[in-house]
Amino acid sequence: MSFRQPSVLPGFGLTFGFTTFFLSAIVLLPLAALALAAASMHWSDFVHVVLSPRALGSYRLSFGASFLAAAINLVFGFIIAWTLVRYEFPGRGLIDALIDMPFALPTAVSGIALTSVFAQNGWIGRYLEPWGVKVAYTWLGVTLALTLISMPFAVRAVQPALLEVQRDLEEAAETLGAGRLYVFRRIILPTVLPALLTGFTLAFARALGEYGSVIFIAGNLPMKTEITPLLIVIHLEEFDYHGAAALGVVMLGISFVVLLAINLLQAWGRRRHVKAAH
Repeated sequence: MSFRQPSVLPGFGLTFGFTTFFLSAIVLLPLAALALAAASMHWSDFVHVVLSPRALGSYRLSFGASFLAAAINLVFGFIIAWTLVRYEFPGRGLIDALIDMPFALPTAVSGIALTSVFAQNGWIGRYLEPWGVKVAYTWLGVTLALTLISMPFAVRAVQPALLEVQRDLEEAAETLGAGRLYVFRRIILPTVLPALLTGFTLAFARALGEYGSVIFIAGNLPMKTEITPLLIVIHLEEFDYHGAAALGVVMLGISFVVLLAINLLQAWGRRRHVKAAH
């Protein structure tokens, strides 16, 4: 059996070799170095670092807040994308440009801005304080920062899929008496479902690795508002490189499992869409 499918385009060997070399140099070798650094530790030391109460608390916050932020962006990112694709209104171009602002804005600036707005004496925080709602220096602040940073990934993943939705099918279904909810569930959702899952995956991955914007609004209290990337930096500042590598391996392993599961869901969604189309 041939290694590659026949193609009229030349240069497969050169491009495949460059792709393999580039991925190995940029992705595989650093990850292998991380794994080797953690493997050089004694097993008891490794378990002590990765299962310490402080580490477990950081896992709960990092993965929990990242998942919640991605879920929020899954819903509101779809609404924003739907508004930008389906409606024409004044200022639409400006709003579309603002979606990409977290891409260009330094994450530290985002964290400082969020803290100044949601602190107890901030523009919004001062009105939440009498109601007993505290955002800054709590897990709510962490989730808010991760939602802001990861929001463009969800919106930009869904927009192209919404453009591919066939309007004539929607109009035909409505002509035959189908309600708005039925049209959304049977026509629109199957088309955009793979894109929604992709947006969720990208938002989750982006939020999981965020550092700059979170440390300003989190308060960084151990076992309360301390994220795992910050704990890794603390180990590095203490010259505990093996401990930092151990935590990095745990983050890498859990992230891989989560992303693999979501990618399997994406493949299922694509197969379901193909079957529905036929």
